[in-house]
Amino acid sequence: MKISFSEISTPSEGVVAVGVMEDRTLGATGRALDEQSGGMLSRALAAGRFSGKKGTSSTVVAPHGLDVDAVILVGLGQPGKIDGRQLRVLGGSVVGKANAAAARTAAVVVDAVDGADMAPPAMAAEIALGARLGSYRFDKYHTKKKDEDKKTLGQLTVMLDDPAAAAEAFAPNDSLASGVFVTRDLVSEPSNVKYPKTISQDIEALVEDGIEVELFDRDRMASLGMGSLLGVAQGSEHEPYLGIMRWNGAPDGADAQPVAFIGKGVTFDTGGISIKPSQGMEEMKYDMAGAGAVIGLMKCLAGRKARVNAIGVVGLVENMPDGKAQRPGDVVTSMSGQTIEVINTDAEGRLVLADALWYTQETFKPRFMINLATLTGAIIVSLGTYQAGLFSNDDELSERLIAAGKESGEEVWRLPLGDRYDKDINSAIADMKNVGKGREAGSVAAAQFLQRFVNDVPWAHLDIAGMAWMKRGDDATVPKGASGYGVRLLDQLVRSHYEA
Repeated sequence: MKISFSEISTPSEGVVAVGVMEDRTLGATGRALDEQSGGMLSRALAAGRFSGKKGTSSTVVAPHGLDVDAVILVGLGQPGKIDGRQLRVLGGSVVGKANAAAARTAAVVVDAVDGADMAPPAMAAEIALGARLGSYRFDKYHTKKKDEDKKTLGQLTVMLDDPAAAAEAFAPNDSLASGVFVTRDLVSEPSNVKYPKTISQDIEALVEDGIEVELFDRDRMASLGMGSLLGVAQGSEHEPYLGIMRWNGAPDGADAQPVAFIGKGVTFDTGGISIKPSQGMEEMKYDMAGAGAVIGLMKCLAGRKARVNAIGVVGLVENMPDGKAQRPGDVVTSMSGQTIEVINTDAEGRLVLADALWYTQETFKPRFMINLATLTGAIIVSLGTYQAGLFSNDDELSERLIAAGKESGEEVWRLPLGDRYDKDINSAIADMKNVGKGREAGSVAAAQFLQRFVNDVPWAHLDIAGMAWMKRGDDATVPKGASGYGVRLLDQLVRSHYEA
């Protein structure tokens, strides 16, 4: 779908969306269209329950006196409460309604709103971002589709008095959407297509975006002592990789210390010898969503020329129950030198992250480290599919992540760490074990494990198991399936606090 910006005019085809305030008040363009339609929009407002409340809409089909197929009335709510998050949902909703109406073109009119904190160009940029995010579909493997399932919308025009300013404001959002799409594509692909080697090739392609790339194979990781990561990979025919991405965007003279993002990239997780039940195992193709988010984030930062130095590190493995696979009870030695008793081979993501975190802090001395992982089913029990679990050793970083989550729409909820939980992962024969006390506080035990590999570096762990793959369809900017969760959250964090 192509997105463009233009001055306000009356469309001659497709559908057009106009804003309505909570008191059923039309904007300037809406009033003009109402007049051209002989008051049809006013009558629709007066007759129905739609009142302009935020998040609601009403469609007037084939309005008299207008050449468009339909006018979509979208609720803006109260002027002083209009924000980017609601505008993004509005943009995605318009795309969905346009496709449902089989429209090939659509226009969204952005009039100035008295009392709003956002100017029309900023509003238009957020609407366009939501529209682009809402346009995503992963349908490359469908060979036959019903007409009603096909996307029809090919052109969306956002109309306002200053289209040039809107286009400029949208440019970084466009790069953000591209990063989200990279993540969604990676997570959507089946594991016979995306495994460690092929994802490492995707990482290599990022050099075209100005990102420095380095890939470690099994031998290189063995020479560094990454026994924790390699233990997970030893049962698979697919060779493991550690992918390192560097974006050097900070201007000369700025703080050169980078920020760092680390992702779990288990491209398929059978559970290993501690094998999972067969029901639902096909979903374990998305156990690499943390790595996918880091790759998409790096693509985004480079695309919008973010003024920051950033490191992305992903551990890419497949967890299989081969005759060479590690067994429950095995002891592995991590890069840090700490030993780990592997009680459950299905608690493998933390083993991958342990070496990736240690390598990152030792090599790059970052300002902070944030890791993302579909780490525990327990976090879904705790938080469902509305917020990711946040664990951190740093209050400031946590507060900034929480704020970035609210702004981006990718929310997080902070959960506890502490010495009492930490004791639960002590092992009788090694420095630690990879699980806690049975089913108790499983997400916390996993976070405590990771914390043993970060030393004093400000660090946050995001357990995204409930957010990486959406089965609900109540957000117009997030399709069912791969959500791309994490890219918007972390881009907002960087924009708000870490760019020079």
